[in-house]
This record gives sequence, structure tokens and C-alpha cells, in this order.
Amino acid sequence: MSEEKSLNFIEEIVEEDLKNGKYKSIVTRFPPEPNGYLHIGHAKSICLNFGLAKKYGGKTNLRFDDTNPVTEETEYVESIKDDVRWLGFEWANEFYASDYFEQLYAFAVTLIKKGLAYVDDSTSEEIAEQKGTPTVPGTRNRYADRSIEDNLQLFADMRAGKYADGSKVLRARIDMASPNMLLRDPILYRIKHAHHHRTGDNWCIYPMYDFAHGQSDSIENITHSICTLEFIPHRDLYDWCIEKLEIFPSHQYEFARLNMTYTIMSKRKLLQLVNEGHVNGWDDPRMSTISGMRRRGYPAEAIREFCDRIGVAKRENLIDVGLLEFCVREHLNKIALRRMVVFDPLKLVITNYPEGEEYLQSENNPEDPNAGHRDVPFSRELYIEREDFMENPPKKYFRLAPGQMVRLKSAYIIRCEEVVKDAAGNITEVKCTYIPESKSGSDTSGINVKGTLHWVSVQHAVTAEVRLYDRLFKVEDVANAEGDFKDHINEDSLTVLANAYAEPALLNDTPDDRYQFIRKGYFCLDKDSSADKLVFNRTVTLKDGWAKEAKKA
Repeated sequence: MSEEKSLNFIEEIVEEDLKNGKYKSIVTRFPPEPNGYLHIGHAKSICLNFGLAKKYGGKTNLRFDDTNPVTEETEYVESIKDDVRWLGFEWANEFYASDYFEQLYAFAVTLIKKGLAYVDDSTSEEIAEQKGTPTVPGTRNRYADRSIEDNLQLFADMRAGKYADGSKVLRARIDMASPNMLLRDPILYRIKHAHHHRTGDNWCIYPMYDFAHGQSDSIENITHSICTLEFIPHRDLYDWCIEKLEIFPSHQYEFARLNMTYTIMSKRKLLQLVNEGHVNGWDDPRMSTISGMRRRGYPAEAIREFCDRIGVAKRENLIDVGLLEFCVREHLNKIALRRMVVFDPLKLVITNYPEGEEYLQSENNPEDPNAGHRDVPFSRELYIEREDFMENPPKKYFRLAPGQMVRLKSAYIIRCEEVVKDAAGNITEVKCTYIPESKSGSDTSGINVKGTLHWVSVQHAVTAEVRLYDRLFKVEDVANAEGDFKDHINEDSLTVLANAYAEPALLNDTPDDRYQFIRKGYFCLDKDSSADKLVFNRTVTLKDGWAKEAKKA
């Protein structure tokens, strides 16, 4: 009997809240800003918020925090929805912070009427200076003494578009001596004459995140508002706004964000990589974006498993990307169709094999008894990997060499008889003989060989482009590495093999299929493929090659 998995600290809170009747059911939310594509760090938050609601019979809202019109686009909204659904989740409601602009404006007016907010004409530099330092209290300026009536009029005029960007802000009146710098009269609204992707030009003032966030949670009756640890200092303002407005008491809880080796989790830096051409778009398979991982062939199940394994903690740590790759390999090993593809071809001629062809049975996946078999065409002329032949091999070399025998996968045992070279001395062909009695599945030859090679029939080979992806960065902790993060880009993160040779079964498979190219790694069909050209992306290698390199170092 397996041990029951222990609860994380948020699950403990939820269970206690439900047990003591604080809530009849829970409501969580996933609130991305639509200013870029989601990355693997967001996947952790998605799995946590949606997973909690699913486990405890609650619901999760998808809310777009669209309070900054300059950086937000409808393209990002659609990509976020695609990513959440692809990960296997469906939201109860789709909301936008912009849905609440009128309500948020009314909340701000309420604070002004209570003497808890005022319009400030100071510049951003002056406001920063007046806030003081962590050890020196801030000082209020003369604008804080404006009357409630004046503030109401000025705020209405701000909304009416009478003032230029940056000329005025609305600030909360809290405590300029607070040890929490975020409570030193924080800005609630700023002027921004910019077209909004949903509200158009209806608004020229926009709420700050810290004002919109808690109130949006409250409007939606969010019971457990789950954020990452950097929002701990923001919680006091979150609670202050809810208390002073006397609205539904949503509560914020913080957990450690995902930090992963060889990876960046900053949308700003990811955007930089895209805009400067270091990668081929947001869905480049080297990117840490969910869309990039999807294009690379990472299964959603593997990402969910990874998020479950790393758990939910209160302390920051750096997760080894090797764990994510392990989860990917583990899942793909169960579902991937086995196929033979030769990357660097060397021609092999079986001189005693009759003219013509035969079709040999080969299993689609030895891990799945229901996967069945496929027919693989076999003929006297084959391609094998150039690295699988050596003219002068060392001892204990079990692949093909003059006078040596190997088995061809799902086919026959062959023996190398002759090496053919061109005028420059390069090997162009190897000539072999085969043992007819050694056919896989009905071998009566009595011969045992230690090496097995994959192959593709020359006559039936399908040409394909293969893209070998590796980690985008060369250093483990990219975020804390010296210099510009782009200085650490791995120049070998993509190798393109323009003319690999594949067995023809790949022509009949679907874009959703996942493959293990035998002895080469796990692959998927890329969206660049066409009827005339197959393009495959390497998802992960068969084994963790980086672990070996680390040991060498």
C-alpha cells in the first residue's frame, strides 16, 4: 500500500478553511498580464491554482490583468488561453481587469471621500525622493493637504483627459513612516493616453497593479489569492485596500516561484531574445515558454508531473532542468512510436541479398503491448550511421567493422566483407553479406552478436530535416550570472541536419504523434513540415548528456 502524499502548506490552509466553515467552497484565479507568452514558471502557478480547485471541488477564474495598455496585445491573450487549455485545464470564468475599470474607479472615489486618497502633481522623481529610505521616513508634500472636494474634481478631470501623461497621479494616504516602503502613500492611478486592446480610448487613467489586483480578487470572491514570494511586501497594501473599502476579504498567500537551471523566467528578457533575433519567435523550441516546449514536443502530462514533483514551498531554490527532462523522457518512453532514422548516412550493400524487397515486422513501442507493429521495407541497399562503422576498430568495438558481424534491427545478421573508398580515400560504401537464417523473430542461425544497428532502405528512404535542440544557455544560474544574460547563450543550441533519411512509416503518422528515433532520442514533427518536406524537432536525448559533461568538468 503506497503512502499518501503529504499536503503542501497551501493545501493545509485550504483544508483548515473548509473544515472550520470559513468557506463553503474555494475560488482561485490565474491572473496573467497579457504582455508576453507564458513560460514554465507560469505552468507551476497554473497547475497549483487549477489543481487546488479541482482537488477541493472549487473553481478557478482566468483573469487577464490588462491594466497596462502599452505592453498588452490580443495575440498574448489568445496564446495564454491556448497554453492553459493545452496543459489540461479549463476555467470557470474568463475575466479581465478592464471589466472592472468602472468599479475600480468607484473604489478610488470612495477612498478619496474617506480622506484616504489624494491627487499628487509631483514628478515620479520627486515622489521617489519624498518616500525616504528603508531607514529614513518619507515626507508628504503640499498636495496631500488638498480638500476632498478638490481631489474629487481633479480625479474626475484626470479621467476626462484634461491632463498630460505623468502630470498627476492618485495616491493612497497611508503612512509615510511605515517600515514597508509600499505603504508610503502608494500610487493607485496614473495617466496614460494609450489605446487599450479591449476598452479602446474610453480610458486615459489606469489603475496600478497593487490597486487593481486585490479589488479584482474581491469582486470575484476569490478565497485564496496565490502569488509568488516577491509579493509578500505587497500583501499589506492588498489588505489595507480591502479593509478600507469594506469589501469581500480575499486573502493573499505566497509560494516560491520556479527558478530552473539553464533557463530564464523573465518575460522582459524572453521578449528581448525574440526582438533581437536570438531565437525564432516566442515558440522557438529552445525557449522556456509553454508554446516553445509544446513545439519541441514536451507532453503536457510531463509538465504537470514536473510541477507536482517540485511541489509548493515557501523558500526559493534552483530546480535542475534535468528533472523536467526526466519527466519528459519518462512519459515519452511510454507513448513514443519507435522509428528508424539515419542522420549521417553511409551506404551498405548486401551483396548476397536477392534483388527486390521484403517487409519486416517491427514493434511500434515495446513499452506498450497495444501499440502493434509496422512493416518496414528492407532491401539489398541500406543506409546506416557513419559512426556505426569503423575500418580499424579498437578492442571491444561491437559495431560494424571488416570481418565483424552485427544485427540489423528487426532484420538479419550481416558480416562486413569489403570497404569501398573514393580517390581521396574516403569510405563511400561497405559491402556485406547476410545470413538468411538469422531473421529476427525466426532466427535459427545459432549466431550471437553483441551489436545491433538501425538502418533505412535506400530505395524507400524519406528525406527529412532534423533539428537538434539543446539548452539555450551555457551556465546553470543564468539570472545571477555575471554580465549580460545574452553573453551566456549556447551557440550550439541548434544543429540542423538537412538531409536525414527516415523509414517511410513517418509519412503516415499524425502531427500529434511522438517518436523515439531508435538510438537517437525523442522527436516530434514541427509545424514547418509540408507535404514535400518533413521537419522533426528533437525533444530530448535518450539520456542526460549534460550530466556526463558536468562530471567531466
